[in-house]
Amino acid sequence: MWKEGTLKVNGKTYRYWIKQYDTGSVYGIDGGRISKLMIKCGNKIVCNYERGWDIEPTDAEAEEALNMILEAENH
Repeated sequence: MWKEGTLKVNGKTYRYWIKQYDTGSVYGIDGGRISKLMIKCGNKIVCNYERGWDIEPTDAEAEEALNMILEAENH
């Protein structure tokens, strides 16, 4: 299933798109439910995962956005 949403971190807006399984998977982030993830700030991709890391979080705020998504959606 695909989901999308918006987060605010330190006043910046991050849009995200995730594809997740019903249960954890070897393809998911840390064995979790999210198999694909893209986080953008403006037009810039700041994090991308597609069954493996293509772009790891580019800064501390992108890392925080990722952690918020993982906490809410990955397990």
